[in-house]
Amino acid sequence: MSLSIGLQVFSIRKELAKDFWGTLEKVAEIGYKHIEFANHTAGTDYGVGFHIDADTLRQGLDRLGLKAISAHIHPISLDIIDGTIDYHQAIGNNSLVCGIGFWKNKDDVLAFSKNLNVIGEKCRKRGMDFYYHNHFMEFQEFDGQTVMDLILEHTDKDFVKIELDTYWTIRGGVDPVAYLRKLGDRCDLIHQKDLTAAANPANIFETIGHHCEINVDKFREFSKVEYFTEVGEGTIDIPAIIKEATNIGAAKYIIVEQDHSSRNELDSIAMSYRNLTKLLND
Repeated sequence: MSLSIGLQVFSIRKELAKDFWGTLEKVAEIGYKHIEFANHTAGTDYGVGFHIDADTLRQGLDRLGLKAISAHIHPISLDIIDGTIDYHQAIGNNSLVCGIGFWKNKDDVLAFSKNLNVIGEKCRKRGMDFYYHNHFMEFQEFDGQTVMDLILEHTDKDFVKIELDTYWTIRGGVDPVAYLRKLGDRCDLIHQKDLTAAANPANIFETIGHHCEINVDKFREFSKVEYFTEVGEGTIDIPAIIKEATNIGAAKYIIVEQDHSSRNELDSIAMSYRNLTKLLND
């Protein structure tokens, strides 16, 4: 299966806030066709975080030649899942993602995994795919196991897939190529950005240790603009990731997600699109 390029719109959050439709027009002009939304106000908005009704959004996306392929939903809970599914099915999106988690111990991870399973089963029954997306803290260890391995072990692969963020996997001290191989067909969405030389050591746990408590504040220490660059402009072996994903054959989309950029957001995603297109065609 060949990989298609997607865009996680968290990459252009400032531009969208200024001009939602004008920004999506520019996204389409760059060449993107597949969109992953990011709703961080899901408690008050079942949609994509801009209080746009589903029909209006579907019509606008169709006009621009854009398709919603996924959406990060935060905070995600059973209280909102039915309304969220209704909205996203109405815009033609069949994938929902839990985008982040924090844990103090193994029991926290087990409870978190149980909740993922419950939400994932609800999504599956309604014809939706459900994913968990990683950062670096999934590779911290509790009782000799990483959080990610615990999540994989304690969730049903039919209910909970993994959207692997290759950048954050590296920041967790793990080879994303090897982890793609481990995940196999459980991972069909991949997040891609690139790592700067300033992110040294690349493995955050060499700085904080595997048993440091990681909360939002600790996470933000490692989510700074100087640690991120556009796809193909940094140190990640992206051709190896593409090759492995292609060999496995499960992945459908490789999604540009630029957490931060020193460039204008639209210039940033344009550069990533050009570079990623070239890498996919090489």
